[in-house]
Amino acid sequence: MIIDLTDTSSRDIAAALIKARRTVGSASGLVLTLLVVTDDEHFDEVLEAAQASATAHPSRVIVVTYVDGDEPFLDAEIQVGEGHPGDLLILRLHGSLREHGDSICLPLLLPDSPTIVWWPNKAPDNLAEDPIGSLADRRITDAAGAPDPQEALVRRARNHADGDTDLTWTRLTRWRALLTASLDQTRATVTGACVRSAPDNAPATLLAAWLSERLGVSVGRVDGEHPGVNEVVLTTDKGDIVLSRVREGTAHYRVPGQPDRTVALRRRPLTDLITEELQRMDADDVFEAAVQRVVKDLGAS
Repeated sequence: MIIDLTDTSSRDIAAALIKARRTVGSASGLVLTLLVVTDDEHFDEVLEAAQASATAHPSRVIVVTYVDGDEPFLDAEIQVGEGHPGDLLILRLHGSLREHGDSICLPLLLPDSPTIVWWPNKAPDNLAEDPIGSLADRRITDAAGAPDPQEALVRRARNHADGDTDLTWTRLTRWRALLTASLDQTRATVTGACVRSAPDNAPATLLAAWLSERLGVSVGRVDGEHPGVNEVVLTTDKGDIVLSRVREGTAHYRVPGQPDRTVALRRRPLTDLITEELQRMDADDVFEAAVQRVVKDLGAS
């Protein structure tokens, strides 16, 4: 069922949602509210990822877009049933209503369940103080979706608050897991490290900061020929540990004392990234330490 509301209010949206649910059946088992703040340019891709994540985490998805204009008013679209695993609300805030997103969205949140806000592209400087961000238990950004990913990551690091995370960190999950496993296999002492990547790659900056923070060594940066992170080399007293992406989806994995291996290391789609982030509701202390290291390294440069 799809319901369109023009020049409406939060109260009218909530009433229409209740009425729709009486028609198609109650939405039992919803575990969270996912608030997505995006723009028209990326709307379709973001909506697809948000809806797909709801199949793993049944949720009320509220997509907010801002529309420039002189007159403040609210348009809404409600979708329930139709194969949706939860509720889908699309809100278009016109004019000065963008400054009141908290009062508009608050009555539409699921009670007694977590609220996560996701900015897939541009994001405010201080997430926790943003009107919509202030409603959230967790706040997710994506520096890779910003016009300048490196600058966006630095802003995230300088304004980090408990509950913040960024999908540049999630993109590194497989890299971090393989590098951690390699040290478990060798029990070697790491004396240095190097990250090869595309110039000014935000995930590579975060990866280098994480390695430096966790291992207590200097981490070099080298420009690579391919997109994203190309290779990580850990220099140890037993030989080099090397994780090198040789082609899309595949990497060479070398650990001293072990046979060389080929491992899967694909670039993960947006749906996978946001679905993984919705699995945890607590603050990510390791991510926080890594972004603090980014700020510390900038201060030393």
